[in-house]
Amino acid sequence: MDFINKLKVSAEKSGSVLCMGLDPVPDYLPGEGLETEERITSFFETILSGLIRKNVMPGAFKPNLGFFSCLDRPRQGRFPGSLALAKILSLIEKSFPDIPVILDYKRGDIARSSENYALEGFVSWGCDSVTVSPYMGSDSVEPFLKEAVSRGGGAYVLDRTSNPGGKEFQNLRLAKGGEKLFTAVGEKIISWAWKYPGTGAVTGATSPQELKDLALLFGGRNIPLLIPGVGSQGGSFSDVAGIMKEVRYETPLIRVNVSSAITHPWVKEKKGVPRNWDEVCVDAFLRFNEEAGGLL
Repeated sequence: MDFINKLKVSAEKSGSVLCMGLDPVPDYLPGEGLETEERITSFFETILSGLIRKNVMPGAFKPNLGFFSCLDRPRQGRFPGSLALAKILSLIEKSFPDIPVILDYKRGDIARSSENYALEGFVSWGCDSVTVSPYMGSDSVEPFLKEAVSRGGGAYVLDRTSNPGGKEFQNLRLAKGGEKLFTAVGEKIISWAWKYPGTGAVTGATSPQELKDLALLFGGRNIPLLIPGVGSQGGSFSDVAGIMKEVRYETPLIRVNVSSAITHPWVKEKKGVPRNWDEVCVDAFLRFNEEAGGLL
């Protein structure tokens, strides 16, 4: 099954376009006194078990590799972050077999290096899709797209990102034609998607006008959208839903990511870990999942 159909099937099975981000920060999690690997693994096992009991699931999972790999100490022979991620991915594969996993690692290098990074995402970690930086152009991006297609996977190319600094480069106007850089990247994504089906774009919910502009550009072209920025970053499902309905986007191809607002919402409230943290996380998931359901 190709990635476009994986997205459609998973949206139908889950009834959701919510992408659950997995970004562990051990200091924010319960289990003080546990070793890092066990602390992370048991935390996510508990949350995922809670979703199973409620008979709910997201439309995708998105672990951010940096949150895991930064916990490793290779020179000391310790890999708690990587081992935790490996266990979590195996659990997702077993318990949510039709739900795609997007590895968020935003790679992009010269061609041979990109080939290796692509193998890291699709082979080493066995994920369905990855995030890719387009800054170095086609010879940097295409190794990811080729590897994705060969494995029935996808790749989301960064276009208009959700972080405040994204506008510093992405909204610059080009000397030739005067269009903004994110629009030029979007046009390139269209050409890649025509050659490599499953090529998608990262378009942030924190910039609604740019999101709408890109949704209009991509509409009808089978281009998946990964939309971060809802929750702690300030974006809203209502804005995303309004835009997608207005432009009549094929919503099963959309995944709206929420991370910390599900996995440790107490941090934004400047509170410690609550005793019923597992219920708090599952309830947060249910709220966001209900909002995401309005997109289908």
